[in-house]
Amino acid sequence: MAGILEGKNILVAGVTMDSSIGFATAKVAQEQGATVLISNFGRALGITRRIAKRLPTEPAVLELDVTDPEHLARLEGLVRAELGPDAGLDGVVHSIAYGNPETLLGGKFLEGPWEDVAQAVHVSAYSLKSLATACRPLMGSGGSIVGLTFDATVAWPAYDWMGVAKSALESCSRYLARDLGPHGIRCNLVSAGPLKTLAARAIPGFEELEAMWSERSPLGWDNTDQEPTAKAVCALLSDFFPATTGEVVHVDGGFHAMGA
Repeated sequence: MAGILEGKNILVAGVTMDSSIGFATAKVAQEQGATVLISNFGRALGITRRIAKRLPTEPAVLELDVTDPEHLARLEGLVRAELGPDAGLDGVVHSIAYGNPETLLGGKFLEGPWEDVAQAVHVSAYSLKSLATACRPLMGSGGSIVGLTFDATVAWPAYDWMGVAKSALESCSRYLARDLGPHGIRCNLVSAGPLKTLAARAIPGFEELEAMWSERSPLGWDNTDQEPTAKAVCALLSDFFPATTGEVVHVDGGFHAMGA
């Protein structure tokens, strides 16, 4: 039986460790028939190239810093060099976020300096727009862009300025849905519960969030299992959500719907 991504080309931007949601998404996408490209940059690029070998099929690894205009400008050429001169992308995954844990997280909201806040918003939110516009020429008559958020409708312990950045990401996704919809491109986000990823470990006090989930999620929550989130991302990349855009899909065991 063919997978739901059979024949599709997918770029997963921001894969560092094999414990990441991006890595899990690349794995599920390959299992569902997609040709996958992954990306990273700087010192992390070497790690990405090593962990790429752990995927079912070793994907091409592109160097891409989504805050660098030169990297974004050359992305189309890099993708076509890997997939073929007439090939494009059917889906793009934005698995990218950063906030300085020493100044922006763990109860430092009132002290967070603007320079670090600006960097967090640029990397975590504005980059969704940057990546979408860089990939648009590769998406032909349509496709799907999926990003990752952590419910930004409320204030969380420890999350502080990353919560603000995720709020900007969620708003950015809605505006992209508006402006890219006429071109057949959908833009949605998946809001996952707390997972033991590299990014989570960098947040001082993140254990407080993890403890809440085990008590309040009606379906329960395994914070070491990235696959449910990856499956949701791949579903949104597929043709099974042709009329869904500007949405935030929760993969959190039902936590978001519980009042107490």
